[in-house]
Amino acid sequence: MSEKKHLLVTNDDGIDSYFLRVLVDALVKDFRVTVAAPMGEKSWIGRAMSRQGQVHLAEYENFPCRAFALDGTPSDCVNIAMGHLLADDRPDGVCSGINLGFNCMAPLIFSSGTVAGALEGAAWGLPALAFSHQVPDSAYEKLRQNHGMAEGELVTSLEAAGDWARDFASQRLKEGQDGLVVHNYNFPSQTTAAANIEETALSPFGIKCLFKKSGPASFDFQYADGEPPTDGPYDWACLLRGNISYTRLNFGNVSGV
Repeated sequence: MSEKKHLLVTNDDGIDSYFLRVLVDALVKDFRVTVAAPMGEKSWIGRAMSRQGQVHLAEYENFPCRAFALDGTPSDCVNIAMGHLLADDRPDGVCSGINLGFNCMAPLIFSSGTVAGALEGAAWGLPALAFSHQVPDSAYEKLRQNHGMAEGELVTSLEAAGDWARDFASQRLKEGQDGLVVHNYNFPSQTTAAANIEETALSPFGIKCLFKKSGPASFDFQYADGEPPTDGPYDWACLLRGNISYTRLNFGNVSGV
């Protein structure tokens, strides 16, 4: 029997995220897994790296594999894992997610810590996959506050997404690295084993102001939807159809797709 392939797993919702744990539990069935994830939530941080100050590390228990928590960004986590933690045990690929919420549309992609964690792996020459799961708007904030602790139908959907993620990882590792590419997968809010998969493009998106005024000279972040298309070959439209969206993000191409 051949030795299992080795995957590095990260996220941007933090190492306590239930969505991360679902991904890890699915991957360890077929892969040897190492987790290097932020100690707390690092969403909307893009490819930021901790140039100022130190990044600290702690081994983390309660995973079915070796796991590390770092007080840095997703990109920090992957970079430190590749340069130090796994320098003598190079992984065969990197998986980031499962993100709490979708990662569709160009402005959100470039702000995504989930995509950035995968991109850092691609920069090290690894096949890189990013996984995100749509959740109902009404449930998002409660899930975020509870570290993604899902219940009911969402658990079933997440577990199906984890199984799909394992299959996608197997496929991409067989194909190998193909440049500075992130394979971006978005799972609909009701994912099943029989879900359809669409190869999609990034939705055009007219971003709105993301801050509300909270004082005479202060502003608070407040997510605001743009007006992405609801049909056509786009990632957001695909989710609305209830299908799994797969977008090949080519960061070595100036078009980004």
